[in-house]
Amino acid sequence: MAATATAQAPDTRPAFPPPPAEARPVDRGAWIAAFRHVRDETERRAAPLSPEDQQIQSMPDASPTKWHRAHTTWFFEQFLLTAMVPGYTVFDERFFYLFNSYYVQAGPRAPRISRGLVTRPTCDEVAAYRAHVDRAVGELIAGASERQLPEIVGILEIGLHHEQQHQELMLTDILHAFAQNPLLPAYDAGWRWPALAQTPGRVALPGGVTQMGHAGSGFHFDNEEPRHDVLLRPASLDRALVTNGEWLEFMQDGGYAKPELWLSDGYVAAQNEGWEAPGYWRRADGVWSSMTLAGLRPVDPALPVTHVSYYEADAFARWAGRDLPTEAEWEAASGSLDAAFGHVWQWTRSAYSAYPGYRPLPGALGEYNGKFMVSQFVLRGASVATPQGHSRPTYRNFFYPHQRWQFTGLRLSRYGE
Repeated sequence: MAATATAQAPDTRPAFPPPPAEARPVDRGAWIAAFRHVRDETERRAAPLSPEDQQIQSMPDASPTKWHRAHTTWFFEQFLLTAMVPGYTVFDERFFYLFNSYYVQAGPRAPRISRGLVTRPTCDEVAAYRAHVDRAVGELIAGASERQLPEIVGILEIGLHHEQQHQELMLTDILHAFAQNPLLPAYDAGWRWPALAQTPGRVALPGGVTQMGHAGSGFHFDNEEPRHDVLLRPASLDRALVTNGEWLEFMQDGGYAKPELWLSDGYVAAQNEGWEAPGYWRRADGVWSSMTLAGLRPVDPALPVTHVSYYEADAFARWAGRDLPTEAEWEAASGSLDAAFGHVWQWTRSAYSAYPGYRPLPGALGEYNGKFMVSQFVLRGASVATPQGHSRPTYRNFFYPHQRWQFTGLRLSRYGE
């Protein structure tokens, strides 16, 4: 039994992203089109879900679809409309408390673990909220003075990329929820893994001083800068991602039960959580299947392994006699890697921390990235759930080492060869 859904049609809407925010003159039409494009994509991803589906919060790390739809709307109302539109009519003052996430400077907020308890407003009321804010943003862009536009577009651009992050979370969060449901419903029965072409061999990095971090025009988050020098050791990265078939070999060799392969905290996590396979894998009659956006499907040995934690990725690398690449190595090699984007986020062995000289944005928006730079690891690339236009070689995703509900996988590296 599955939730009602059909395969999604090809995306023929205007491309995202629009011209860089710093481009002059500002193209109002392009920015209005980009805003509508992103806002429509959120609703397109929510469309297969019932109001009951949109309400569920299956764990503290996940959020209800309805909350994602409302929170991304709150972002524009909080940081753009109330700040830039004199006399703006707030849709509902209570929403500032309900749909703030972690912006302490923006005011009090509902506890994250309680988002699934917010049955009101309803999905229809959230849709009305989105429509109210969408109209106001469109009017702001169309009617702003040339002097105002650069500041407006700067905030708008962050908001659009913020919403794209939540579009990915909408899929990963509902997949986690459906995986807990005994009926194993499908988000989209027609969903398929994108075509994957992987070639053997490695990308050689000669070593020496290179640069990493964002440079030039185009959007980037503050954690991607400043561009700076790094020293690379001679190394090589596999062109291909680690596959399900390779992971099955690790499992068959007892990889989950060998403490010598694991970091101490990782082995404790694996034992406490009963890990014996990647997230969403289950075995029946000796055959492994995995919960996907299309429901339960047999594990395909040729596809990239996904839903593995940093702890698992690190243990696999030790088992294989290899390493996880650093984020600097990944970025340096990214142009020559197979499936670098659009399949799985790839764990690196780099702790998530500030680049030398990093400074967060001023005000509440400075809480977006900077305050999370501790106890997490960096992932690079992009996944099957990442929206179009939301990936680049310098993008720094980050999660805690035990987390695996995202589309997270790995590729391996080695030194001195």
